[in-house]
Amino acid sequence: MPKLIQINSVCNGSTGKIMGDIQRRANIEGFDTLSIYARGEGYKNLRCVKVGGFFSFWFHVALTTVFDKQGHGSYFKTKKIVDILRREKPDIIHLHNIHGYYLNYPLLFRYLKDEFKGKIVWTFHDCWPFTGHCAHFTVAACDRWQEICYNCPNKTKYPVSLIFDSSNSEYKNKKEYFTGLNDLTITTPSYWLKELVCKSFMGKYEVKVVNNWINSDVFKPTFDDEVLKKYSIPNDKRIILGVANVWDERKGLRVFKEIANRISDDYSVVCVGLSSKQINALPDNVIGVLRTDNQRELAVLYSNAAVYINPSKEETFSLTVLEAISCSTPVIGFDTSAVKELINDDNGLLLFDDDIDVYINAVYKIASRAKNSEKMKAFSDRYNANVQIGKFIEIYNS
Repeated sequence: MPKLIQINSVCNGSTGKIMGDIQRRANIEGFDTLSIYARGEGYKNLRCVKVGGFFSFWFHVALTTVFDKQGHGSYFKTKKIVDILRREKPDIIHLHNIHGYYLNYPLLFRYLKDEFKGKIVWTFHDCWPFTGHCAHFTVAACDRWQEICYNCPNKTKYPVSLIFDSSNSEYKNKKEYFTGLNDLTITTPSYWLKELVCKSFMGKYEVKVVNNWINSDVFKPTFDDEVLKKYSIPNDKRIILGVANVWDERKGLRVFKEIANRISDDYSVVCVGLSSKQINALPDNVIGVLRTDNQRELAVLYSNAAVYINPSKEETFSLTVLEAISCSTPVIGFDTSAVKELINDDNGLLLFDDDIDVYINAVYKIASRAKNSEKMKAFSDRYNANVQIGKFIEIYNS
């Protein structure tokens, strides 16, 4: 029985759900599995080990905030991870996000290079593994990562550093530690991200695309007036919907506020996934919904929307776009990242300009079109969990 160990910062959110879905399928396929994570709650009915700690996390945050050293704290927590790996003796180690204030990557990669003899799979959920600092660089229009990072324009973006800029030395450190592994396969959720990886110092490895996936048994046209009543969403207006796990500047909450100020009264703007503080700061013409893990309620909100908008210009996939399409809701997004792989003439509109009038005209254009639910379903069915996770099983077995 081959043994698979996955490592990620969390068991929740999109990357955590991906790790859990892989573990469930791997169990069915006969693998002995374990997931190692740092924060939050673990999986129910799956074998997992939590290694993070309060003081370790905040020390790592401080180290990064002052010295720009994401991935250099958490020494003893990472030693615990390495001890688990030595004890469990996995055949396959699948890395997910190794950033997130929980892991000392030099310590882990010394083990992977010097001791581990099995297969390594590393899913890049963002661009952090091949830059000197940032997880995304599209908006900054920065291409220094292709040669060597320095004077990072995203120093105050995640992972935030308010004082020193270590992007140059960190680029060199990552290149040293992340290259030279004997049996590494990199996977990306989109061809857009694969192309970036191939231009980076990690491009010498094999890079395969394994798309993210959704549960089409949940995300399908679903209607329930009680859910709309619960969130005070009017059923006599066209809903413009936005959904995010964390609404930061990159996710574009500002866009929805401006649309609400200028769109006709026939529409109502709803943003899902906000914090209580963000909801309290919303103008009266925007309806805010707290973060929820209730996927059926999300399906109802998607299904009742006239249009779903993702204003982010930096997406390595975008599960929310795919979830909306699966619920037969047309989508609007930008062509600047992986979202362009998900939007076509049958399911939405791609934008090339972020002017608010462009958004509003796109909303009106979609509202005037007939909805092609059959083609939207056929498209979303490509991102079937069995098919996509099956690609990981093939990689494990190769």
